[in-house]
Amino acid sequence: MIIAFNKPFGVLSQFTSDSSTYRTLSDFNFPHGVYPLGRLDADSEGLLLLSDEKHINNALLHPNHAHKRTYWVQVEGSIQDSDLSSIRRGTLSIQGRMLLPGNAEILTDPTVEPRNPPIRVRKFIPDSWISLTLIEGKNRQVRKMTAAIGYPTLRLIRVAIGNFRPNDIHPGTWREITANELNSIFA
Repeated sequence: MIIAFNKPFGVLSQFTSDSSTYRTLSDFNFPHGVYPLGRLDADSEGLLLLSDEKHINNALLHPNHAHKRTYWVQVEGSIQDSDLSSIRRGTLSIQGRMLLPGNAEILTDPTVEPRNPPIRVRKFIPDSWISLTLIEGKNRQVRKMTAAIGYPTLRLIRVAIGNFRPNDIHPGTWREITANELNSIFA
């Protein structure tokens, strides 16, 4: 069984917590025996897969498989296409480590559900949206990437894994995926 969950802001990608600050996956009535395939930090939102099939984890997460994940990122500032060139070329270094190239594009008015709580808004500082498709997923990598190019992340939403992009799952809800959807995850 594989489940697609639209993880809301403020939820940990785990079933237990030492902290009372954040909610956990145990609050969403998942079937017994599933666990998250990968992670999204508590400040991130969007598509999280869960499964009771342990062999899928390596196929999705190991960089050798070059499995893509797509994020929509709201950043502080008015980003320009040229600002994304180091991400595209793979010439961006974070903490002394070169990152693999990724697909990076500016988004114009993406349709996203409101976040609860809303992001901070600064009256005189614009914000922009970008789409990033990556094949590696280091701890807080997207946030570190946007900060390294001068645009701090305000909001981060994973919208796709592979070619699977569910638009019918609202924040805090989940459903089992179909066989065709499973194929699109590994496409």
